[in-house]
Amino acid sequence: MARVYNFGAGPATLPLEVLERAREELLDYAGRGMSLLEMSHRSPEYTEVHERTRGLVRRLLGLGDDFQVLLLGGGATLQFAMVPLNLLGPERGCDFTITGAWSRKAHTDAARLGRVRVVYDGRDDDYHQLPDPAALDIDPSAAYLYLTSNETIGGLQWWQLPDSGAVPIVCDMSSDIMSRQLPAERFGLIFAGAQKNLGPAGVTLVLIRGDVLERCRQDLPAYLSYRSHAAKGSLYNTPPVFAVYLMGLVLEWIERQGGVAAMERLAGLKSAILYGVIDTHPEFYRCPVAPPCRSRMNVVFRLPDEDLERRFMEQAQAEGLVGLKGHRSVGGLRASIYNAMPPEGVEELARFMEEFVRRQG
Repeated sequence: MARVYNFGAGPATLPLEVLERAREELLDYAGRGMSLLEMSHRSPEYTEVHERTRGLVRRLLGLGDDFQVLLLGGGATLQFAMVPLNLLGPERGCDFTITGAWSRKAHTDAARLGRVRVVYDGRDDDYHQLPDPAALDIDPSAAYLYLTSNETIGGLQWWQLPDSGAVPIVCDMSSDIMSRQLPAERFGLIFAGAQKNLGPAGVTLVLIRGDVLERCRQDLPAYLSYRSHAAKGSLYNTPPVFAVYLMGLVLEWIERQGGVAAMERLAGLKSAILYGVIDTHPEFYRCPVAPPCRSRMNVVFRLPDEDLERRFMEQAQAEGLVGLKGHRSVGGLRASIYNAMPPEGVEELARFMEEFVRRQG
């Protein structure tokens, strides 16, 4: 079978050796005569998978004992509501940065559940740049400051964190977690859907600091409460067992490559290749994002017209380069180059981009 290079934004490409390992263990897990898909989430076999996966998260991100590692369902979108449900109240609002489509959606949900003050909205610039972190007017009494570290649709990424003082930062890291080293102590809560850098769709990673957990409301329905999940070791209900297992395999693969530091080096290399082609042909390829804010995970670009973009995608697909269509809300093209995208895939795309320019004269 000839595998293609999948540049889709998510569910995204997974390491081949992870898929091969899962295939080998699918019918008979650990010699038990059945699949992990069929086993109880209370079984010793799954307990080992669950705790190993949570331990890998701690090790790779350098988390201390003051963080709880939760593995939840509902996708990152559920966190748009869970965060304000747990942390807002009649006496405390939050501060929000709106830097693109996903933070805008998160803001809409938060505003339904409590007081939200927008400290930055990039709408006037069509979400093509980020604010100066030092210029943000953060309310010292805010329950939290909300960031989306990487906007998957718009192709923007925060490279410098705001100094929020005692205000905890809540961050949606769905599309760049494990791709760069960040100081965990700067965050109060991090969440990330797995289907970009961590594994398949179906499990969401939530990291919550102990002091932030203590502030959470105690009167919520059980599943919507971080307290419930933390008290049960993220086994309050049946977790997405197979997704957690695959996530553990991906995390082991990251560790074998050299950990998050190695992923960061690769992300810089891969993104530089594509931005280099774009910037070499400014009359043909155009990235609308301000250079200091360009994402290393989602490289967005346009061609001179939509007909050329359509032909680009068709010809790229014929050469085994798929998933390059930009999000339907913005159009254009997008190459998502998460951790599992090998450098040779990026090199093949860069070669095709150069050839496409030449073919168009």
